[in-house]
Amino acid sequence: MAKVTGIGGLFFRARDPKALAAWYETHLGIDDIARSVWSQTAGPTVFSPFAEDTAYFGRAAQQWMVNFRVDDLDRMMADLKAAGIATETRAEWDSEVGRFCRIHDPEGNPIELWQPAASMPDPAR
Repeated sequence: MAKVTGIGGLFFRARDPKALAAWYETHLGIDDIARSVWSQTAGPTVFSPFAEDTAYFGRAAQQWMVNFRVDDLDRMMADLKAAGIATETRAEWDSEVGRFCRIHDPEGNPIELWQPAASMPDPAR
């Protein structure tokens, strides 16, 4: 049986796609997102549906939330705060799989930042 080998893309609507792409590149380091191709570091990926009434994503109309793996969550949060971007952490978000932080892009989309736990198995290794 053939199987999916990874996420090939994430596509979403934006009021100002060029400005939003620039924000993601400037503040999250996603290389030249405007060209639509981003080479990322291999590592664990979670693909998980949530209950339709979850409050985890924030506003009820939010149907999705992107989660980015980061190599240094504390440094990323410090950089974001220095740029005037609000960060949110909660003790209950941290678990055996790692640490988490929530931010929002300029269009209000929630973004979860995840630093996987050192003990988290990495299928790429």
